[in-house]
Amino acid sequence: MIYIYNDYGGTHTTSMAAAYHLKQLPQSDRKLTSEEILNIEYFNKLTKKDFGKLIFHGKDEDGNSVYTIGRKRNKLLVPALKELTLLLQNNFHFNEKIVFSNTSPTVPIVMSFGGFFSRGLKIDFIGVPLLIIGAKQCCDNIYRLVEHTKHIGHTSFNENVIILDNEMFK
Repeated sequence: MIYIYNDYGGTHTTSMAAAYHLKQLPQSDRKLTSEEILNIEYFNKLTKKDFGKLIFHGKDEDGNSVYTIGRKRNKLLVPALKELTLLLQNNFHFNEKIVFSNTSPTVPIVMSFGGFFSRGLKIDFIGVPLLIIGAKQCCDNIYRLVEHTKHIGHTSFNENVIILDNEMFK
């Protein structure tokens, strides 16, 4: 199975989700420390050239691959990837189940502003503290989103490609 966490930038909530998924963060809904947040691989490190790229984060305890992708405002990216996957499955016997999980509903407004200042305007002394505040606000939602994503991946037997919008985590 392949898990792909996606959102606008692909560097904040998606990186947190991948880290939770791979058990690189405490497996609970407690608030993360600033140090834990800043030590997440790829957190606030991706740039505009990374949009649309699948970033591999590792394999989970079951051997499933975990990726992230920043899709910008393009709501068609994930459906297009689904169609490509179905084409590969139907024509080339690619039998891997893929779960796309949208982390955007977990993003608090302070994190959006932090990302804009840090990644967009390159003003880290304003952006990074806002990102940390936002990450602390949403870490419990992201943890629950990851647990939900893994559960759906393990229990949806009839679907080879699953897209989770995760609106319940707003």
